[in-house]
Amino acid sequence: MDAILRQIGELLINSIPTIISVLILWTAYTFLVHGKLRQVLAERHALTEGAIERAQQEIATAEQRTAEYERSVREARSQIYKGQQANRQQVMDELNAALAESRQNALEMVKKARAALGKDMVGAKLALEQQAIVLADEVIATVLKPATAAGGR
Repeated sequence: MDAILRQIGELLINSIPTIISVLILWTAYTFLVHGKLRQVLAERHALTEGAIERAQQEIATAEQRTAEYERSVREARSQIYKGQQANRQQVMDELNAALAESRQNALEMVKKARAALGKDMVGAKLALEQQAIVLADEVIATVLKPATAAGGR
């Protein structure tokens, strides 16, 4: 067992320069490389995160602009539809007014035609009465003529 302990002791003593070399290398690495590497990685991470944040902000801005654009398009369509509806209503009002005027004119024409027809009817009745009187006189004259000619002979 003493031999084993002695060998372990010799190994430890022989490994001291290696341990010191490793400690020196670790310290040099820590001061020379590791600090700079951490700094570069932190900057890279900040730039990457910053780019991601800017991209997210730009996406949010684009979404907001898209929503505003869609809202303005909806409002414009609504105004167009309202304008079209107002135009349709105006045209319908004009058509209804023209139709009412046409109806009124037609009613007046019918009244005038009825009045003219009434006058024509009265004139026709008078003409028929006169013709009836003339025809009656002719019939009477024709009927009485042979009788007067026969009676007077």
